[in-house]
Amino acid sequence: MGRRRQRGRNVQGILLFDKPLGESSNKALQKVKNLYYASKAGHTGSLDPLATGLLPICFGGATKVSAFLLDADKRYWVRIKLGETTSTGDSEGELLATRPTDAVTAEGLSAALQGFLGEIEQVPPMYSALKHQGERLYKLARDGVEVERKPRRVTIHEIRLLGCEWPGFELEVHCSKGTYIRTLAEDIGEALGCGAHVVGLRRTQVGPFSGENMLDMEALQAAAEQGGRDALDALLLPVDAALTSWPAVHLNSDSSFYLRQGQAVLVPKAPTEGRVRLYDDQENFIGVGEVLDDGRVAPKRLI
Repeated sequence: MGRRRQRGRNVQGILLFDKPLGESSNKALQKVKNLYYASKAGHTGSLDPLATGLLPICFGGATKVSAFLLDADKRYWVRIKLGETTSTGDSEGELLATRPTDAVTAEGLSAALQGFLGEIEQVPPMYSALKHQGERLYKLARDGVEVERKPRRVTIHEIRLLGCEWPGFELEVHCSKGTYIRTLAEDIGEALGCGAHVVGLRRTQVGPFSGENMLDMEALQAAAEQGGRDALDALLLPVDAALTSWPAVHLNSDSSFYLRQGQAVLVPKAPTEGRVRLYDDQENFIGVGEVLDDGRVAPKRLI
């Protein structure tokens, strides 16, 4: 039986896509993938339909470094409403309870926020993509089933109060991977004794990528109409743009050959520990390596 013919173009690079309101991350991915007519693409961490903002989309070889973006810190803008709790932790859910907010002050809010800085524990929401016995939690939640979820440790690096307009307020949150902003909003509401939920959420940073260079679907379609696929490809960042904070290791032709065979190699003046970006003797990015205890550089993920 012959090999199945690959559908689509061999597109390589990373697109900083601005996900629109009301659309799932997967649906947004499929629209962009179809516009590029790309054979292979994936996104780097889901955003809720309620959320907008930065959704890096990796094409081709970039999908091999997407896991490192999943592990990266994130930054969000969020608007939170006090006094109401919902089934989903955001405004898309069913209203569960209403409580007075008269006793809440800006000073009290600022003091409460300080309690969420650093390493904290969060119980993942039922309306999330985590799995329980092979089933997505949000699917169980839609069927009215609730299961026990173990708390997870996350880190809030920075939480900044941007403004108050009672019964709501806006925050900028810089956090580790795995942080649920909806859960953070609910926990802040409980700390204030009145409950809360998210009414607006936008991701503004993923690892080294900021939201300043995001492109929405309208901009992509305009580029396609004006310059075709070449214009679309010109909007992509190189694969190694996701790893700019890692040191670079430049290999000679012999080292490149052996490393591509899966062997660790000794590289003069290489870092003494950690993960590195690998470049061959032609300055082509070839993947991710890791420095072993004996100082050799081993291949971790090759493009």
